[in-house]
Amino acid sequence: MDALETVSAAGAVLAMIVRGSINAPGISFFTPNDYSQQLAYMQHPTGKQIAAHDHKPVQRAVTRTLEVLFVRKGKLRVDFYDEGRRYVESRVLAGGDVILLVSGGHGFEVLEPVEMFEVKQGPYAGDEDKTRIAAVAPAAVRITGGTR
Repeated sequence: MDALETVSAAGAVLAMIVRGSINAPGISFFTPNDYSQQLAYMQHPTGKQIAAHDHKPVQRAVTRTLEVLFVRKGKLRVDFYDEGRRYVESRVLAGGDVILLVSGGHGFEVLEPVEMFEVKQGPYAGDEDKTRIAAVAPAAVRITGGTR
């Protein structure tokens, strides 16, 4: 699927990017079942009915915070770091793009005024939730993959 990009380092998935150009009928799940955050794209015609349902209480163990960013407008550079906190590469996101941050580290630079939503597991643990990483020097940024 051309609209899906996976960013990896040393065999670990750092992120999954779904470009705003995606166009696939039905339901497309991008994540494996064992991810604590599931990401899917859905496209249905007028009149399609999705059966009413609720979700049963299921005990889940979450050991890593996964984040989903929905870029509504603007441009954002995402810098990816491996599990050893070493810079790997960068990608540019634009309006309509969605990213699931899976592992490793990440940093951002706003390239054009941006509006976005963030979804992640809670409750938020404040300073206990993050380890700061020294940002990559601008001269070292390598933008790879699909850019817009």
